[in-house]
Amino acid sequence: MNEAQSRYFEDVCEGMELAPLTKTVTTTQMFLYSAITRNPHRIHYDEKFAHSEGLPTVLVQGPLQGAQLSAYVSDWMGAGGFLKKFTYSNRGMALAGQSLTLRGKVVKKYELEGRPAVDLEVWEENATGDLLVPATATVFLPSRSTN
Repeated sequence: MNEAQSRYFEDVCEGMELAPLTKTVTTTQMFLYSAITRNPHRIHYDEKFAHSEGLPTVLVQGPLQGAQLSAYVSDWMGAGGFLKKFTYSNRGMALAGQSLTLRGKVVKKYELEGRPAVDLEVWEENATGDLLVPATATVFLPSRSTN
C-alpha cells in the first residue's frame, strides 16, 4: 500500500490475511541498531563472539523484530490509520542473513471508543515456518461513512 493511501474499515473483514512480507536483516543493520539503542551485547554484531557463546551466528535483536512487525502493521493500515495498541513476544532466535517472513490476519472488527477498530494477529516466522515473534495489534481505521 502506498503511504498516502488509507485502508478503510469497510474494506476489511474478519479472517482477512495481510500480504506476507519477507525481510532479511543484515549485520550492518544490526550493528547500527545496537549503536542507536545502546545495546552493547556482542551477540548482535560480533560473529566470533556469537560462536563462542554456542550460537551459529549473530542474533537479530528482539526489539528490532518488534519494530519490523509494528512497521508492517502501520504500512498495512495506511496513512489514515492509527496504531492504538501493539504487543509482541520474542519466542525464537532470528539470525542475521536469514529470511524472515512477516504475516498477519484480521481477527476482529468492532467499535472502540466510538471509532472503527480492528484487532490483528501478526507474527514473524523463519524460512522453515517456525514462529519467532507473535504479536497483536489494535488499529483504528477511517470509515468511508464518516469521510
